[in-house]
Amino acid sequence: MTLEAYADTILPGEKRNPDDRAVAGVSTGGGAVASGALDVLRTEEGGMAPALDTLADLLNDHATRYADEHGLTPDPAVPPFVALAYDHRVALVRQLVAPDHPEREAWVSVAMFSTIAFDAAAHMHTTDALAAGHPGLTTMGYYGPDADGLWRFPSFSYGRALARPHPDTTPSGSPA
Repeated sequence: MTLEAYADTILPGEKRNPDDRAVAGVSTGGGAVASGALDVLRTEEGGMAPALDTLADLLNDHATRYADEHGLTPDPAVPPFVALAYDHRVALVRQLVAPDHPEREAWVSVAMFSTIAFDAAAHMHTTDALAAGHPGLTTMGYYGPDADGLWRFPSFSYGRALARPHPDTTPSGSPA
């Protein structure tokens, strides 16, 4: 729940249900949490999985100190970071990712993985993510492949073709 709240602070989304405490609900549509930030953090390839429990504990320690410094009384029913209002979450995250913070690299890494979940659905095959209506890919306007499974783009991103295909290019787009 703590790391979901952190991911939601990086890329906010709407609450999954009225009782959702991790997602602050300051944005419409799906954010980092709905995009699978925790799944991305847990992937073996990312290398963060073994540190997640420690990071959640550290984040809650920081949130407890932050609440004390600001005269806040966190709700004991949820972890301290989750108990912070969204504006306070943002303020604490800004401190944690500041250039002079000794744990900066860890907190920036968690932020990057949260962003990767939204921008790339890195924990899923792209076609599966699109079929499931992945919030990030959908928001960015990703189109699925054509019926044959190949991606084609009817208009060029620069408004014109930058080069002609090589004459030996196969129908699948591979060089001969």
